[in-house]
Amino acid sequence: MTYFFRSLGAVAFCLLFAGSALAADAAHKLAIHVDENDPAVMNLALNNAKNVQSYYAAKGETVAIEVIVYGPGLKMYTADSPVKDRISAMSLEHENLIFAACSNTLAAMERKKGAKVELLSEATMVPSGVVRLIELQEQGYSYVRP
Repeated sequence: MTYFFRSLGAVAFCLLFAGSALAADAAHKLAIHVDENDPAVMNLALNNAKNVQSYYAAKGETVAIEVIVYGPGLKMYTADSPVKDRISAMSLEHENLIFAACSNTLAAMERKKGAKVELLSEATMVPSGVVRLIELQEQGYSYVRP
């Protein structure tokens, strides 16, 4: 029985050590939250994403970035977005950059408008922007709200 517990302890130690080693090698992860229909806030969020990506690229490290928008911030991903050209360029430059749009907000916008709201092709739909932020933070993403 004592042998069993020693073996179990050794296995647990190895798993803990391996987990620590993997965490040290893991990519950095950032969630950026936009909920305002303000071009200055939108540009600041994109600046944050670009600066973080550039910083880690210069160090030879990778970073996964997700820009999550909901509420009035969904304007950032509509066809008439004031930052649509930046989003298009950034999505081509950075493969680990996701632009997440809240389905709840889109549905509300379409009900209010009485018509379909066209989103940028770069936008990825998520069921709920708030829930997506929770999920990302539970996965170890750092959170920034410009």
